[in-house]
Amino acid sequence: MTVSAKNIPAPDLVPVRRALISVSDKTGIVDFARALADREVALASTGGTAALLAQNGIGVTDVSLLTGFPEIMDGRVKTLHPIVHGGLLAIRDDPEHRSAMEELAIKPIDLVVINLYPFEEVRFGGGNYASTVENIDIGGPAMLRAAAKNHAYVAVVTDPADYARVLAALEENDGALPYRLRQELAANAYARTAAYDAAISQWFAESLSLGEPEWRAFGGKLSQVMRYGENPHQQAGFYVTGDKRPGVATARQVQGKQLSYNNINDTDAAFELVSEFDPGKSAAVAIIKHANPCGVAEASSLADAYRKALACDPVSAFGGIVALNRALDAEAAEEIAKIFTEVIIAPDATEEAQAIIAAKKNLRLLLTGGVADPRAPGLSAKTVAGGLLVQTRDNGLIDDLDLRVVTKRSPTEKELADLKFAFRVAKHVKSNAIVYAKDLATVGIGAGQMSRVDSARIAARKAEDAAAAAGLGEPLTRGSVVASDAFFPFADGLLSAVEAGATAVIQPGGSMRDDEVIKAADENGIAMVLTGMRHFRH
Repeated sequence: MTVSAKNIPAPDLVPVRRALISVSDKTGIVDFARALADREVALASTGGTAALLAQNGIGVTDVSLLTGFPEIMDGRVKTLHPIVHGGLLAIRDDPEHRSAMEELAIKPIDLVVINLYPFEEVRFGGGNYASTVENIDIGGPAMLRAAAKNHAYVAVVTDPADYARVLAALEENDGALPYRLRQELAANAYARTAAYDAAISQWFAESLSLGEPEWRAFGGKLSQVMRYGENPHQQAGFYVTGDKRPGVATARQVQGKQLSYNNINDTDAAFELVSEFDPGKSAAVAIIKHANPCGVAEASSLADAYRKALACDPVSAFGGIVALNRALDAEAAEEIAKIFTEVIIAPDATEEAQAIIAAKKNLRLLLTGGVADPRAPGLSAKTVAGGLLVQTRDNGLIDDLDLRVVTKRSPTEKELADLKFAFRVAKHVKSNAIVYAKDLATVGIGAGQMSRVDSARIAARKAEDAAAAAGLGEPLTRGSVVASDAFFPFADGLLSAVEAGATAVIQPGGSMRDDEVIKAADENGIAMVLTGMRHFRH
């Protein structure tokens, strides 16, 4: 266990005699500082923090008195001084360092308590360029990094959640902090500054439209430790970035068990899908299983939309995630509560609806406060061995596209509405994706197949199964429309949809064999619309 090139071992316990406190988030700081003062720890602080402690009767020395230099430039420069950083970085057991400290009257700082300017809050809160820049902390990260580097002698606290832990350790060790704790606090400090710098670099890239910057960083704060990941042998945690986009990360959980890794993944997919539908125009419901929709519908009410969505694949809907684009009402709540459901996510819920759901104590109810903007820019990232794949969010909308009819027959008004609906849904289905729709509801969904023909056949087969379960004479794919997330490379995929009973198709186009596919559509009296935009989802 060494801390320097001079091979000086780190002490196990370091007494805390002097602490420097400078916090933006003042949650719990008065009580924490008072507990330190009661242990006769000498406190130094800056600006607003010093004033707050003094107002509460806690003895504190302003940093400017330690450095002999006032805060200048609107507080931009206050702790960037050798008296501070020497006190943080000195190796106490190194004779040369001790000599320098004595010669320059530098006193050791044993504990640093710092949280940073609220850059993320300002960034995601819509701050202008100047105010966002002004909330980039300089002195705070410098002190955190210095203290963390010298964790052999210095403890660094950057999260109010750690105050109780530090006080407990001081109590247990007669006013000293153990090496293991100092190591863990140092690791946390570096993670915090890394996430902070990541947020700043992301903001610059977005503000300057840099596209693919030379370096890309992501960071987040732990929101929840999972029991396990996708599978029980995997560890997992949920980290949030501070982005205020309505969804699972910002939602308030009203009731139910803790969300699992798979719950969060599926709930995010569900709410992103249902947010495609304007709540001012229609009620929309999406039922998700394993990140794929098993039923989606629009209607005049949420209850009707849910019933239509459920009819698409009632078997798969069991144990699924239900997302709504409007406030959950009592009628919809009663319908959803009839079968086992893992999670309901909605912008809001009436008191009556909440009371109905409360009878299902394990059912999670999440309220987001709004729907996500499907046009909003953003990034998505995926890990691969040795790297990250980063891309802009797929914010293409069917309403913004220049649709082109390429067949002899044009779709009817009703077919066109269903085509647009189906293409919205196909955007959120794993590729290869085929979606049959009728009367603004999915009636067959084929997802994630290696062959587009197989996706078309599976979707048709599931529609047949649903029809048989409901006692219908024929599957609802008869007289439906079909959407494909990417072009048909051959006519066989289209012909499978024709065989299932589809009368119109919407697809991006762009295949070398588009003419062949269009010819097959004409020969079967099918209307075909090209969007010019693909929606692969892997």
